[in-house]
Amino acid sequence: MGRKKPLPILENITIQGVAAEGKAIARYNDMVVFVPFVVPGDVVDLQVTKKRKNHMEAKVVKHHQFSANRLKPFCEHFGVCGGCKWQVLPYEEQLKHKQQEVIDALTRIGKLQLPESEPILGSPKTQFYRNKLEYTFSQHRWLSREEMGTETPEMNALGFHVPGLFDKILDIKKCYLQSEPSNQIRLAVKDFTLKQGYAYYNQRTNLGFLRNIVIRTVSTGEVMVLVIFGEKRADEIAEVMNYIDQQFGEIITSLQYIVNTKVNDTYSDLEVVLFKGREFIYEQMEELSFKIGPKSFYQTNSEQAYRMYSIIREYAQLSGNEVVYDLYSGTGTIACFLANKASKVIGIEYVKEAVDDAHLNAQLNKIEHAQFFSGDMKDVLNEAFIQQHGRPDVIITDPPRAGMHPNVIVAIKYCQPKRIVYVSCNPATQARDLELLKDNYQIIKVQPIDMFPHTHHVENIVLLGKTND
Repeated sequence: MGRKKPLPILENITIQGVAAEGKAIARYNDMVVFVPFVVPGDVVDLQVTKKRKNHMEAKVVKHHQFSANRLKPFCEHFGVCGGCKWQVLPYEEQLKHKQQEVIDALTRIGKLQLPESEPILGSPKTQFYRNKLEYTFSQHRWLSREEMGTETPEMNALGFHVPGLFDKILDIKKCYLQSEPSNQIRLAVKDFTLKQGYAYYNQRTNLGFLRNIVIRTVSTGEVMVLVIFGEKRADEIAEVMNYIDQQFGEIITSLQYIVNTKVNDTYSDLEVVLFKGREFIYEQMEELSFKIGPKSFYQTNSEQAYRMYSIIREYAQLSGNEVVYDLYSGTGTIACFLANKASKVIGIEYVKEAVDDAHLNAQLNKIEHAQFFSGDMKDVLNEAFIQQHGRPDVIITDPPRAGMHPNVIVAIKYCQPKRIVYVSCNPATQARDLELLKDNYQIIKVQPIDMFPHTHHVENIVLLGKTND
């Protein structure tokens, strides 16, 4: 077999626009080129990394000219870390692109007739807005080109996976996603464990003592730290946990750990051991409190989550007499948030642990007219279920990125609710689902919302009303 033809370097290419997945777009000989970590107006040399029939992917090897709109990156890890890819793009420009992405998806994919979209709701915080981060221990630190030339570089890392490389972890010095004490805890644990000589995890052999650390912070000031060990070594586990307690015990509300000896990183099926404090922390939203455990899902941007739930409540137009179905209800936060405006709330969620949390949240807030059921939505939401629990006047649906199964859409049509509020983290699948509903429902309002600044992700809320009303 002959050698593959080397991929070309494209010189003096002007970046023309913003593309999907946090990339930008350029053109070369009528071919589209997708490039990360650049903004429109940059003039660059590009190394092609993938070549397809109709497009190429490339990375920057040289900047000739920076765009007048380009910002200086605030994070030293920009260009390697997979997070905050748009931090060199002014936030106003990020929001414009996200709004246009929503409109394009609904009109081009769904071929839907839209009212004028509400202006996208930007996040008041564009840094330190996350309430949860998970860091990975690794024996395979990502090395810069300069470091590769040194004889004995430090190979242990505590940070994030480098995009596209399962076994390379970028050692994080400061992350701008989560407020303190997140960075302080991570750096202290790294320093201590390196001095003790504990083995970091090896993603190639799936061996190693230290595997992950998860830090949660909430608006009430409470902090949860969850350490995930790859080996069951009681004395060493106790030493690590005691160190964290000694250094940060006054500010940590919940200190827990898990031993995960599986090949994969999931821990939803594993026992959590409480080392000190409570098994959960509390988040507050208006008069409601929500318990968050080590396995709980909670919207990552708490401040924007409150604004999103407030819009959902406004769009639902509840008078106190309605039956509300909350589909893909998670830990019941939306259901609880709407409950005092409804006569009955029914939540359905696939993950049993999330349903257990939903029951706890309803009990915590003394909500007696909310019920939660676990199971696959396409199997649970059927005619028998609807007849048993009553036809909903309003449906709230917040499916995963894949959108709703066709059987769920059939069941929604059977329900004939007066209003549907469709919340989506993927406008493309939302558009597909809305097209299947358009004979029965018309779009009344469209509200994009930015939950993740400096990323390409965008949420969208659509209010639907029956076409014959």
